Amino acid sequence: MNILIIGSGGREHAFAWKISQSKNCSQLFVAPGNAGTAQVATNLPLAVSDFTGIAAAVKEHNIEMVIVGPEEPLVKGIVDFFKKDKALKKIKIVGPDATGAQLEGSKDFSKAFMQKYGVPAAASKTFTKDTLAEGLAYLETQSLPIVLKADGLAAGKGVIIAESMKEAKQALHEMLAEAKFGDASSKVLVEQFLSGIELSVFVLTDGKNYKILPEAKDYKRIGEGDKGLNTGGMGAVSPVPFADKAFLQKVEEKVVKPTLIGLQAEGIKYVGFIFVGLMNVNGEPYVIEYNARMGDPETEVVLPRIKTDMVKLMKATADGKLDKIKLTINPKAAIATVVVAGGYPEDYRKGDLMQIPEAEKDTIIFHAGTKLAENNSVLTNGGRVIVSVGMARTLNSARQKSQRLAKNIIFDRKYYRKDIGKDLLEYLKTDN
Repeated sequence: MNILIIGSGGREHAFAWKISQSKNCSQLFVAPGNAGTAQVATNLPLAVSDFTGIAAAVKEHNIEMVIVGPEEPLVKGIVDFFKKDKALKKIKIVGPDATGAQLEGSKDFSKAFMQKYGVPAAASKTFTKDTLAEGLAYLETQSLPIVLKADGLAAGKGVIIAESMKEAKQALHEMLAEAKFGDASSKVLVEQFLSGIELSVFVLTDGKNYKILPEAKDYKRIGEGDKGLNTGGMGAVSPVPFADKAFLQKVEEKVVKPTLIGLQAEGIKYVGFIFVGLMNVNGEPYVIEYNARMGDPETEVVLPRIKTDMVKLMKATADGKLDKIKLTINPKAAIATVVVAGGYPEDYRKGDLMQIPEAEKDTIIFHAGTKLAENNSVLTNGGRVIVSVGMARTLNSARQKSQRLAKNIIFDRKYYRKDIGKDLLEYLKTDN
């Protein structure tokens, strides 16, 4: 098959790396891609929301399957765009339509969905600019800390955890009255703070059947010890030691099954990935959020652990035959360390020359914010620049490989967290 992956980050390089290993892939394209995807595929200079350009490329290159990486084109309706075009509607596309993507595109929609179908989640209430006064009064009745979430897509920045009432009221005012996150914060959810350990579970569904992929834990804050500003993700680990068989069984029964039953009851034929952001609260799973795609950098530790042919898996998803595929998982641990540009997640520089070492055995380098210069050298082109993945039989050994690789990637003002996975090693010590 000729296959197109939409996106330009570490997640898309991981998909391209995995798919390029399959005998079932003839030609592979990535739009727009990065310097890493260029090593295993042909990059097409198209924006992820340029549906007309993507459609033309699909026709020109005889593409038979499209895999949508990021949330923006899904929420904007790329699947609906394909289904409406006579020449495109037979193309296999992995990703939900715009209605299904509302699980991520609207926090209000997803929270109402959870409540309707009995999916365990934090209590919350939604407010708009017109009900700001009511929202401020509601805050007074809540215990601290309290979570405020912009309803729409805000590039991972639309969530504020307020430690004081003053901070909570100021944040609600800025989000609603001053449109701090633009249209994304025209509605704001005020949500109960859940105390526990976070992790993510990934579900692949063809609309009826499903497979639960390896779980992962990511590290959101810029500073070691989980301090400082939120980012798109500074690292990830899979498997997660505290997510034992009993806990994952609860996730399947209390979260995954009701979610899929709910989608079917709503008449939503959801084809693609559901990322379930969870909090483990005293051994019980609570959903923090849904995403309508794979996470980044979690994809970079999940896909290397999947042994099943990725093209067969994606084709079975698009064809509604996921029950015919056996999902085989590598028992090895995978740890990803994200190397970022100095200053990220605030102002950072692009265009710095990079020196990238050869990956050793059981290590993988995934490009995120990179681009090729005219002389084929690699330049930084984003905040999260590159991801170093280590795999091994133990978490500790995987961690050492990932960190050693991150240390050997060279560019000016680079930064990475040196504590990715350390908390899980501590957990293993105390658990034994």
